[in-house]
Amino acid sequence: MSRLPCCLFAAFLIPVYAAPLNQAHPRPPGIATGDTLANHPLESPAENHSGKIDLDQVKREAEELHKLADALPGQIQQVAAGQIPKDLPENLKRIEKLAKHLRKEISP
Repeated sequence: MSRLPCCLFAAFLIPVYAAPLNQAHPRPPGIATGDTLANHPLESPAENHSGKIDLDQVKREAEELHKLADALPGQIQQVAAGQIPKDLPENLKRIEKLAKHLRKEISP
């Protein structure tokens, strides 16, 4: 008599667990779009806006960058001594801006 409840339990349980195995999982909506976009060619890199480098401007910016970079070791020594020069943050930002602009001008 104990076999009958076990058989009935198994008869109801097996179809419940077997049904999801036969069905395919739905794809999220962004996956299909991403798959199609992944096969598109990449855009070409942005060209230099004028195609010609202004050598005078590049030289001036390089000299300014050199001057600011030469002043850094002394300013860092002041920081190590506990004194922060008031123009250090502005100089560091200017160095970063000059370096980015020079890289953009010179790189193809």
